[in-house]
Amino acid sequence: MVFKKMLGAFGVGGPSVDTVLSNTNTRPGLTLGGHVNLVGGSHDVDIDHITVGLVTRVETAGAGEEYDAFVEFHRVPVAGGLHLREGQHLSLPVQIAVPWETPVTSVYGQHLHGMTMGLRTEVAIRGAVDKGDLDAVHVHPLPVQERILDAFGRLGFQFKGADLERGHVAGLHQSLPFYQEIEYFPAPQYAHGINEVELTFVANEHGVDVVLEFDKRGGLFTGGHDSYGRYHATHADADRVDWTAQVDAWIRQALNQYQSMPASHGYGQPAYGHHGGHYGDHHERRGPGMGAVAAGALGGAALGFAGGMIAEEVFDSFGDDDGGDEEG
Repeated sequence: MVFKKMLGAFGVGGPSVDTVLSNTNTRPGLTLGGHVNLVGGSHDVDIDHITVGLVTRVETAGAGEEYDAFVEFHRVPVAGGLHLREGQHLSLPVQIAVPWETPVTSVYGQHLHGMTMGLRTEVAIRGAVDKGDLDAVHVHPLPVQERILDAFGRLGFQFKGADLERGHVAGLHQSLPFYQEIEYFPAPQYAHGINEVELTFVANEHGVDVVLEFDKRGGLFTGGHDSYGRYHATHADADRVDWTAQVDAWIRQALNQYQSMPASHGYGQPAYGHHGGHYGDHHERRGPGMGAVAAGALGGAALGFAGGMIAEEVFDSFGDDDGGDEEG
């Protein structure tokens, strides 16, 4: 076995670690399984603890500007109080329950441009901590999320980019300190009314809240403005609803409506819709300079997505970046 990481924090002759997942592909609400494999170095060591954590990149506002920070949002203990002998090989099983709100990073086998997700193994020996590199994890959409993404593609929307924003969506329960925005260029039939659509999913074990933000074009005598809608779908709705027709209805409603809508809790009507802000802590309109994904598989491109596989070097280059890490 080739070990990816010598634990440099412990000096020459320290142990090595390699975390191997049985499958790096998952969905929110499922479990990632695998093993943390250790090889002892040139002397015995007592390991204080071993943990694994899901890490992602989040846009954060600070000092009047935005910057990216790597955030650990879910941590699982693997072992503690462990004695590793010289040259000893040890394999420790690990099970990671993927939070329901975990953002989507892969659709139709293509990586979403702008997203980074990985698993990092942390080993502590005598107070010294080595956080290791990020091992890529690919999070695919839940069935109802996938149907809604399908609908945007079938309606002619083109994927622009995706990112994570620090903060909370007002009126929704969130356990994670960020939310995902999936951005689309408008389809031709709606381009007269909107510049851009941003899609946010907030999932739990019962279903998915769908938040749409429309950057609406201004008219000859009126300025542009944002319009928002929030909708809900249960997991069972995935195969019960004509999602192409449903998403089209949401968009046309946004085009025709400026004032607040009455509250409702069905997937067919907005839980709320208004022209005020709906993001709790931080949200700022970004201009069209965000790069679109280019050149991808036919299936994804036909549904609004194109390729853009992320380079593995991204994970290696941030593996030892402790400055941006936070616990979720």
